[in-house]
Amino acid sequence: MPAAPSFTAPPFAADLRVLVFDLDGTLVDSHADLAASVNVALAELHRPPLSAAQVARFVGNGVPALLTRALAASGGAGTAAELDTAMAAMLRHYERHCLDATRLYPGVADLLPALGERFQMAVLTNKPEKPAREILAGLGVAGCFQAVYGGDSLAAKKPDPVGLRAILGTELAPQNGLMIGDSMVDIQTGRAAGAWTCAVSYGFTPRDWQPGAADWEIAAFASLRALLAG
Repeated sequence: MPAAPSFTAPPFAADLRVLVFDLDGTLVDSHADLAASVNVALAELHRPPLSAAQVARFVGNGVPALLTRALAASGGAGTAAELDTAMAAMLRHYERHCLDATRLYPGVADLLPALGERFQMAVLTNKPEKPAREILAGLGVAGCFQAVYGGDSLAAKKPDPVGLRAILGTELAPQNGLMIGDSMVDIQTGRAAGAWTCAVSYGFTPRDWQPGAADWEIAAFASLRALLAG
């Protein structure tokens, strides 16, 4: 019988009070549903479809950036009017289909309740707040989080630290928080707020951050169990 995995707490674990998670590519694998909705938007403009892998690489900076990149990859930069048309078409489709194929990553459902017994937890995503909440509820984990902020919840999106600072509030120090995500956007958000950072390598954009960019790097969600040993 193989030995049980060993989880060693990172050196900053004792400081932590709040875990803040990115959504897409960190808690959920949503690339297929995002790609389907992006391709509906491209079809509206008579553009060719993109692969799910292509679309996944464009995720991280919110819907406008996602579609700007998708338009550029499907025939060239679009006009402002085309971007508006694409956004409306994508969001219409995505609101109805955001749970068609989206699933939690392995280990998320099992570990979130245990983490919630020790830490406050929140989601900070650049996805609009409404579908973010629908996904968390539909996958049965909404109750694990005390706060959910989307890209349209506040005046600025990640990597601006306003969302992370709002989650930490005035009673907690920045070093009481850990920002967990799969992209450089998440690392930059944590750094800008003065919080600790954790990069996950199983997500959509593991190659956009260099080794050592984050305070901690994990290859599986289950590795967060080390925090419980801190």
